Amino acid sequence: MKLLYNNHHQNRTQRMALAGLFVILLPIFVPNLFEPLGRASPTMFSEWNAPKPRHSSLLKIALHRQIPTEQQSELWSPLVSQEWRPCAESTALPTKSRGYVQVFLDGGLNQQRMGICDAVAVAKILNATLVLPHLEVNPVWRDSSSFTDIFDVDHFISSLRDEISIVKELPSEYSWSSREYYATGIRDTRIKTAPVHASANWYLENVLPILQSYGIAAIAPFSHRLAFDNLPTNIQHLRCKVNFQALVFVPHIRKLGETIVHRLRHPPGKLQASGTEFHKGRIGDSEVTGAGKFTVLHLRFDKDMAAHSACDFGGGKAEKLALAKYRQVIWQGRVLNSQFTDEELRNQGRCPLTPEEIGLLLAALGFNNGTRLYLASHKVYGGEVRISTLQKLFPLMEDKKSIASAEELAKIEGKASLSAAVDYYVSMQSDIFISASPGNMHNALVGHRAYLNLKTIRPNMTLLGKLFLNKSMGWTEFQHAVRNGHKNRLGHIRLRKTKQSIYTYPAPDCMCQS
Repeated sequence: MKLLYNNHHQNRTQRMALAGLFVILLPIFVPNLFEPLGRASPTMFSEWNAPKPRHSSLLKIALHRQIPTEQQSELWSPLVSQEWRPCAESTALPTKSRGYVQVFLDGGLNQQRMGICDAVAVAKILNATLVLPHLEVNPVWRDSSSFTDIFDVDHFISSLRDEISIVKELPSEYSWSSREYYATGIRDTRIKTAPVHASANWYLENVLPILQSYGIAAIAPFSHRLAFDNLPTNIQHLRCKVNFQALVFVPHIRKLGETIVHRLRHPPGKLQASGTEFHKGRIGDSEVTGAGKFTVLHLRFDKDMAAHSACDFGGGKAEKLALAKYRQVIWQGRVLNSQFTDEELRNQGRCPLTPEEIGLLLAALGFNNGTRLYLASHKVYGGEVRISTLQKLFPLMEDKKSIASAEELAKIEGKASLSAAVDYYVSMQSDIFISASPGNMHNALVGHRAYLNLKTIRPNMTLLGKLFLNKSMGWTEFQHAVRNGHKNRLGHIRLRKTKQSIYTYPAPDCMCQS
């Protein structure tokens, strides 16, 4: 009897130990189970803890806000001339090329865009012929779109024909120089040691000898591999010429972008495409201040950003656990922000704005509930639940899927880079652009719109972090603080400082005073 009891007790203990081990290992082998409100839809844990509004007292008043006509007029008025204009001096095409330069670019669309500009500049420094840059498959978005899928190649080459020689592919004698060739061994023609923000001299000292010896040099990795400072004026001008003039999206991207822009500026009572009704019960133009105008909001609030920020977004213990597990899987827990409290991070302006917070910011700045707001984003962490508060504040909010048909979106479906290209195009046509948090798309559009003197709102993250921590602040005080804190953040030219990106701050390198 005693032996039977001992066996039963031992078996029960083993079962409990196995169960405990299963619970510990479950997040490692099935990490998706702990992903809170995934990129498009809720998951097992998060749907039990759908985040509620964190600023209910402000939201209650913002939903019924009345914006004075004068404030509306001031908000939607274009920027006055700032006495800066684009300028770029062309230089002569070298009489003889020293060889071919290849680059392999990783990252998303806007990081690759900057890499393309740098590649042209490096080829110019070396007096070399540039091979059309190779775009790597992005491990996050898994998009295999090539240069020719995104950008108008013929326009790119013809726009720069007086500056640099560009070829679509290598001649037959160099056909061996491919991505696969460099992935299978150490090659003399590959440069893999280019430092971040390398100088022009570094390329002349380290890459030019390889060009002279082999007639070709492949640089990988290449992202962020050219300095922003101490470069000749003509090289800086060339970088801006590539970014702001030579890089034009392919026709079908521009066509879709124009369709979206037209529908935002001239929305009928019902939008129809291929016989499908997309919207019902729209607010009439007579009720909308700023009719014919629209704002683009780049809502950068994805799962990676939320996890890496280490901030608290109100999803409770389940969300904190899920984000912690995600940090462990992706970055092995090595996230600098993790050592700070949520309050410390917000006081430093290091927490991305949630859809609720960016909605309150827009409302405080004077955007009323008749504003036509276009949402430019890939997938929002928290899905529809997270966006619902923003939708209540701005019922006319649109995105690609709400304003275009499935047939119209077919060519970009499942392709993050092409989708981002459409959003970039629409953003450049908008009356006002605002980004919820800094990032590559934010930086690219801030620079491009500054180059063309277009109104762009740059959120004061430090100020907003402190304001949203103050739970006793009323709407009037909040609105006053927001407006005062953004008076000089509406697209005013900011001169580039040392080490800052020329693509974000094109003045004074690529702009001249009138």
